[in-house]
Amino acid sequence: MVEDNEIEAQKSPFALRPGEIKTFDGKDGYVSMNQIVHKIDIGHINDLHFAILELVNEFEFVTSRQLCQLLDYKKIDYKSQDKLNNKLEQLIKSKILTRYYFTSEDGKGIYRIYCLEKMGKYLLNSRGIECKWQQSDNTKPVAMIKKRLAGNQVIIAYLNKVKVFDEYIVKPTLTAKTLGKVFKATGGGVKLTKNSKSITFLFEVIRREDDWQKKLVDKMSMYKDFYENFVPMDSGFSTLPQLILVCEDERHTAECFKEIVSNKVEISKIKLYFTTDLRQIKEDLSKTLIEFKLDEATNKYKVQEVELKLLEG
Repeated sequence: MVEDNEIEAQKSPFALRPGEIKTFDGKDGYVSMNQIVHKIDIGHINDLHFAILELVNEFEFVTSRQLCQLLDYKKIDYKSQDKLNNKLEQLIKSKILTRYYFTSEDGKGIYRIYCLEKMGKYLLNSRGIECKWQQSDNTKPVAMIKKRLAGNQVIIAYLNKVKVFDEYIVKPTLTAKTLGKVFKATGGGVKLTKNSKSITFLFEVIRREDDWQKKLVDKMSMYKDFYENFVPMDSGFSTLPQLILVCEDERHTAECFKEIVSNKVEISKIKLYFTTDLRQIKEDLSKTLIEFKLDEATNKYKVQEVELKLLEG
């Protein structure tokens, strides 16, 4: 598996590309549950397959590289990425998982994404594992899938590189009280604990999808409502979580900030931090966040790097 420090990318693989579509790369046809049960009985589908299945269920959409990193974190031995890919192929042929790739004007994507199939839900339910998957989940648009993949990458970066990492939350749920809306942080969240004190970082992933500016303003309105009416234990948080916007690239952070300010959806109770996909591949995450500060001399906002020792490895 390629390590983060070996990646040389000019553009995030999870950024949106012109004319991008999701292309099916799974298996057509019919597989019976009897066939799958037989494979389990003779050991062709084993505990490693079920560990993979649980992670796909938890993260909804995931790449094979992300699966490797998550299995490493959970100390589950899969031998090598090639052997993991063989296991994934077995699950696809049995229609337990399915697979897609992205194509755009730039050509075919370099990675595949994995998600559940109906048989996968049946198997998880048979083991008493909650699975809310439904077939329509696999029809989600490219932007929603890439938000999940970018959020996965951030979570994995924190669990691998931050010494005080405690746990991750794939789909944190919050309530905007005044608006009466329940919503999720698209990139998930991480809980960091040091000296018995904890803080949660929430990641909101922004992509340059159609009408993304309006979608950002609408989402920030809900966050503003949540934060400015916050009392301890709202949505399960004892203290205010830190919100971080995950953007496609450096220019996109400025574009997002401009939309937030011009539409007056800044949040007074917290500092709003930004980061990008490619900043997550740095070995040290302590300098991967930025904020926009008003320069009183020029009355213009300037980008300022934020150094958080809490994020040291």
